[in-house]
Amino acid sequence: MDMKLIGQVAVITGASKGIGLAIARTLLEEGARVVAVSRKSNPDMDALSGPDFRHVLADLMDPDAPTRVIATAVEEFGGLDILVNNAGGPPPGVSLPRFSFLAPTDADWREMFEFNLFATVRAIRAAIPQMLRRGRGSIVNISSGSARQPAAMNVDYGAAKAALNNLTKALSVEFAPQGIRVNSVSPGPVLTPWWTDAGGAADIIAAKAGTDRDSVLNSVGPEMMGLATGRFVDPQEIADVVALLGSPRSASTTGSEFAVDAGFLKEL
Repeated sequence: MDMKLIGQVAVITGASKGIGLAIARTLLEEGARVVAVSRKSNPDMDALSGPDFRHVLADLMDPDAPTRVIATAVEEFGGLDILVNNAGGPPPGVSLPRFSFLAPTDADWREMFEFNLFATVRAIRAAIPQMLRRGRGSIVNISSGSARQPAAMNVDYGAAKAALNNLTKALSVEFAPQGIRVNSVSPGPVLTPWWTDAGGAADIIAAKAGTDRDSVLNSVGPEMMGLATGRFVDPQEIADVVALLGSPRSASTTGSEFAVDAGFLKEL
């Protein structure tokens, strides 16, 4: 299927690994011009180098960073068509999961919302004027199944993503008449460095459950979270949905949430 993304300009935050890297690679393969945003580079990111790719080093905890990122896309490629707000999860330097509401402090809550909500708000605020100039645009916010499945574990993260879902709906109503579509994708647990890095979620849960990290990734984790497929989500499965939402082929899709979660969410 031709996704009609050739020449489209896309900005992807949190693009150096996991879901963001898969999205950047997929949009490039579909012919888009990509501005990938991350705090650091790595060989996987360097491998994407080419005339249609720019890597911007930025820390989205800096309130001025989103504006600079969008300005770079406009300067390098002449405008903006797609914004994928993928950066999220644990703020820089933070390890998750936390297992109780009593665990995060006020400072933890502020950092979580800064990274998972306010950075996205700022990126969208910078992007919308550029999209209005073109009379079209697609914004995809990467949320989480935790936004609609409240739990004591990572309660601050779930609350931030619930706010992101609300923001997505509100924006879709306001800007659809101007040609800007706003949707969200809610992954379940995805096989990314958040889980697999040393000291990451798999190691933390393994220590809590008295097992090993491989068991968490292969059986304990999927069972604990009730994954109907029996396995974690692959980042490419998220990227494929994002590519479709960014595409003009989704011209009538706005204000929608897409669960790509291995059957994590059960409710209607």
